[in-house]
Amino acid sequence: MTQTQQQLPQDLLYSKGHAWVREEADGTVTLGITAYAADQLGKLVYIDMPSIGDALEAGEESFDIESGKSISPFVSPVSGEVTQVNDMADEDPTIVNADPYGDGWLVKVTLDGGAPTADDGLMNADEYEEFAKSQG
Repeated sequence: MTQTQQQLPQDLLYSKGHAWVREEADGTVTLGITAYAADQLGKLVYIDMPSIGDALEAGEESFDIESGKSISPFVSPVSGEVTQVNDMADEDPTIVNADPYGDGWLVKVTLDGGAPTADDGLMNADEYEEFAKSQG
């Protein structure tokens, strides 16, 4: 499913690394990759998931996502500690291709700082859509 075929969820924030961030009611955030990223990568075959307790640093490569085309790093849009990994995506990475904003989430993180904002280099859905279009 291409980015233009799937409406971007308006309640998420997006990074230039094609990751998304969703704030949860319990103060954690859920992270995943966008439909654009999943489409560019092609069929995913393996995700080198981090472990619970691992620290993620905003702007740093956190783990690898492998497709039939390439191995791409997941650049975390936030800093914090991994509290949960998506076992479904770990066992069957194609769920990320099929449902990148739903069942295809990757990890949940307890943030080091406050809630993520545009000051962290994150974009709303409209801004990300324009950015993704500029990527070709």
